[in-house]
Amino acid sequence: MARHILMAAALCLPSAALAEAPVTVPFDGSFADATFAVENAIVGKGLVVDYVSHVGDMLNRTGADVGSDRMLFKGADIFLFCSAVVSREVMEADPMNIQHCPYGIFVIEDDQGVRIGRRDYPAGPMDKVEALLDGIIADAAGR
Repeated sequence: MARHILMAAALCLPSAALAEAPVTVPFDGSFADATFAVENAIVGKGLVVDYVSHVGDMLNRTGADVGSDRMLFKGADIFLFCSAVVSREVMEADPMNIQHCPYGIFVIEDDQGVRIGRRDYPAGPMDKVEALLDGIIADAAGR
């Protein structure tokens, strides 16, 4: 009986194994050029960047404080923003899509080079958000 309860509980928990990998596109240029291109692409769609999270700086600054000397990124920023049009559409389809807002596009530089990307969203109404983000990423990457 206890085994069945544990299995049922495990099925209710989110799993990293079930999460989709992020969508990334290589950027031919520097990290600074990529962040500039992403910001311009967002603004070019008539959107406003609400916040830029400098995750790479934070990780590098706090590594020693948490007992790590591993540098994960040479640079890593996340641009957070929303679209009134797309957000209304996906939230009218399902108000719980609020959990995905604001939307984020990240720029990272690591041993594989500079990349621009986004998280993968659930299929359905959020496909409209993915299309918006993919268009911004394509514009920023010059595709």
